[in-house]
Amino acid sequence: MRRIGLVVVLVLSLCAAPIGAQPQQSGKVHRVGYLGYDSPGSDPSGIAGRFAEGRPDRLPGLITELTNLKVGLLITQGTAVTAAAQRATTTMPIVAVSADPLGLGFVESLAHPGGNITGLSLAQGEDFSGKWLELIRDSLPKASRVGIIWNPANRSLADSLRQMERLAPRFGLQLSSLTVRNALDIDTAFAAVSRARIAAVIVQTDPFVVSQKTHLVDLATAGHIPTFYGIREFVDAGGLMSYGPSLFDTWRRAATYVDRLLNGSKPADLPVEQPKKFELVVNLKTAKALGLTIPQSVMVRADEIIQ
Repeated sequence: MRRIGLVVVLVLSLCAAPIGAQPQQSGKVHRVGYLGYDSPGSDPSGIAGRFAEGRPDRLPGLITELTNLKVGLLITQGTAVTAAAQRATTTMPIVAVSADPLGLGFVESLAHPGGNITGLSLAQGEDFSGKWLELIRDSLPKASRVGIIWNPANRSLADSLRQMERLAPRFGLQLSSLTVRNALDIDTAFAAVSRARIAAVIVQTDPFVVSQKTHLVDLATAGHIPTFYGIREFVDAGGLMSYGPSLFDTWRRAATYVDRLLNGSKPADLPVEQPKKFELVVNLKTAKALGLTIPQSVMVRADEIIQ
């Protein structure tokens, strides 16, 4: 996830070079902690943070390490990481990028977080999940069965699945739920897709799933399965199509939270921002490899086309 990593490096650089207008104490250097769910190897930019290697049981120990380093604030990536940080501390300021901070109880309200956590929400509107179904209908007009790959450990994804189940008849689609908690589950899910002759797959965004990006794309490619994602990083890696919030834009905006907190603002007073920039990305090379012709009605809506 190079694009995301570069922005997080910018965030971490704030401890030495603030970008805000408010002055800091001359010569003062802040130490900022970054905690990710996946592994350092998934981020070519080489962020000097702590990573759970896809193991949630490691998170409490990593948070303790960062606390002992006396970091000024903590940046958390995703739902599981933010939940672990919330359990560990009620005093350290936390800038979280998570799926649904209000629904998951990280904040009291979006306008007034009320505690030590603020940041960016990746939650979409009630009918947002229907956008993926619409893309499948428009891109694969003969499709009737769609598989949904999702991690049940992430509670916010269950709501998205229910929304898609409610909207699917409108698009003439039947859905098959495929839960994944580890790499072996992903193999099993794609084997089930092939056996059931499912026409396309939607992969729900989740830190664990993102950590398995290459594995997922490779299986979809090997099985000649059109696969749709929530973030563009999968399409950069060879996936067919994505629609969702721009993580690059999200992490860029997270930098402003870090700056404001380092300059004295309180997390309780900084409203949680919702996604502002959404992008549709189409990998035309992958479409050709799958023998698909993406309709012009989809192509003209794309923010970027990978040739």
